[in-house]
Amino acid sequence: MKVVTCNLQATGLYGRRLYFASDEDYPSVMPAKPPSTCAGTAGQRSQCPIAAALDLLGDKWTLLVVRDLLLFGKKRFGELLASPEKIPTNILTDRLRRLEDAGIVVKVPYLKSPPRYEYQLTPKGTGIFPILRTLIEWGNSQFPETATAPPGELERMEAALGKAEE
Repeated sequence: MKVVTCNLQATGLYGRRLYFASDEDYPSVMPAKPPSTCAGTAGQRSQCPIAAALDLLGDKWTLLVVRDLLLFGKKRFGELLASPEKIPTNILTDRLRRLEDAGIVVKVPYLKSPPRYEYQLTPKGTGIFPILRTLIEWGNSQFPETATAPPGELERMEAALGKAEE
């Protein structure tokens, strides 16, 4: 089996090596590709679920915006802008728009004149919590100097999100 480094779909873990399917192998691991290209749908570059998720969430700002909404309860543009990472206003506007278009957040008006909005995560957005939790745990294990959540805090959040979905 050949190992490919682009347009990848993980097909299995053998020993400690992860093997990927090439374009020719796609029919055996994924639904058929669109007829004329190997691109995915809705602007996705491929049918690989990792690539599709990264197309939406994989830049250096988007998960931080979701983090602030989900973990820190920020809702308003100014609150998100005040995060310590100092996201530029034009990028924050773009990321919120992309998250809204993808159904991750909804924009809810809280003031009519002048128009002001709060951003709330949808169930699709709160579904990102396990990803953030895994990144927090991995980041804490690899970068011991980073902040850690208080004991039991991630579990409490996970339980609260589970109840909210019911």
